[in-house]
Amino acid sequence: MKVLGISGTILGAKTAILVDAVLNEIKKLTPDIEMRLLDLRDYDMQFCDGRKPESYNEDTKEIIKAVSEADVYLVGFPIFNGSMPAPLKNVFDLVPPDVFRHKVMGFVANGGTYQHYLVIENQLKPIAGYFRSYVAPSYVYVNANHFNPLNELVDEDVLNRIQALANELVMMQSGIKKGA
Repeated sequence: MKVLGISGTILGAKTAILVDAVLNEIKKLTPDIEMRLLDLRDYDMQFCDGRKPESYNEDTKEIIKAVSEADVYLVGFPIFNGSMPAPLKNVFDLVPPDVFRHKVMGFVANGGTYQHYLVIENQLKPIAGYFRSYVAPSYVYVNANHFNPLNELVDEDVLNRIQALANELVMMQSGIKKGA
């Protein structure tokens, strides 16, 4: 099983910290799992413009390849102006929709207020439905109050939700493998 954590922003550190926290919990559950954090801050990703994947730059091709080869997706993003950031939407546009079909997808997000969690429900889950992905019922939403001054997640409820999401992702993928 290949789990890909996507930190879907090119700004800030909190999203990658949140994605990494879930990946670490998955690793505790299944130590032999293959995992990767795809942090978009580390790539010079080109905008999707409809050309063939092989004509993009190397970083963009690497993103397409990493997403295409994964079995499970943990998609993390900050919420800006009530929506997902453009770099994450660009990833979804670059990768053919059938890549996500019948694969497990879970979400984590961070934002400035408690109300922004609805972006997951109203924007990301419908996109996953369009892709025909299996969506984990739980997700984790955090804001700045859940981090200490060192950017460490310290809120006990958040840490419990991270653990629950990790359990769901592993359980769902295991169920798919058994049914295949």
